[in-house]
Amino acid sequence: MTGIDTADGGATDSDAPGGDATGSDASAERRGAPDAATATYVFAVCRQLDPAVLGGLAGLAAGFPVRGLRFGPLAAVVQDVPAAEFSEDAWQQRLSDRAELEHCARAHHEVVTAAAACGPTAPLALATLYRGDERARQALEADTDRFTAVLARIEDHAEWGVKVYLPTPFPTSSATAPAPPLPQGGRAPRGAGRAYLERKRGLHQAREDRHDRALQTAEDIDAALSRLATAARRLRPHSPEMTGEKHRLQILNATYLVTSVCEKRLRDAVAGLRHRTGAEVELSGPWVPYSFVGEV
Repeated sequence: MTGIDTADGGATDSDAPGGDATGSDASAERRGAPDAATATYVFAVCRQLDPAVLGGLAGLAAGFPVRGLRFGPLAAVVQDVPAAEFSEDAWQQRLSDRAELEHCARAHHEVVTAAAACGPTAPLALATLYRGDERARQALEADTDRFTAVLARIEDHAEWGVKVYLPTPFPTSSATAPAPPLPQGGRAPRGAGRAYLERKRGLHQAREDRHDRALQTAEDIDAALSRLATAARRLRPHSPEMTGEKHRLQILNATYLVTSVCEKRLRDAVAGLRHRTGAEVELSGPWVPYSFVGEV
């Protein structure tokens, strides 16, 4: 969803001070593109901002510099963008194109990451727009207390992503074999049907046992890593159809808010869990804490 502000002065970005890269819920009815030649796109909010870190960033609109916009004690990272190219309809088309969506998300993330070099930074949702600097300043100032609380919460923290995989068992010949054919005369050998059903029951029980072990492994890993984190979020695991990896099954997809002093302990814990569980544990980060800026 976009964050274009409305004609009566309201804004459609979320009532939370930040959000993930997928967007936010609207707080008022959107009414199309701004009337001015440019709109103000807001990437993030921070306490302090060195203009030098923004130099050379392309942002989302070529020819318009990424810059800071002060509001009260805080600063927003913003960019002028052509209003016609960032209208409601234009954004819907842009976000429905996977390649274009990825381009916008990467550009947004690049700016947020650069700003985070100056200190704690709260990313705003992708497509947060206002009809000029004054409208942006008014809306952001109204949420100053929440931004301040979020920045205090994430200071000296980073987000780390963890994905855990187990090998996907290949079906055995007995798992895929049909029921034994009837011999000539139409009667199966005594006990053949019972043996077939027992094999089927055994395979079903084995699948259930593997499922239970996978769930327990995911719970154990999440519990161990959560103990090192200030906050944690469990996300929906990706299916093999989504990942395109048929040979392994994702059993945990989670993200953790971790202080900088615990980074080594986190890495060591992941290495230990790999060895202890035999699972593939993928650790990514450190990231700007996108997943934890909307919880205050």
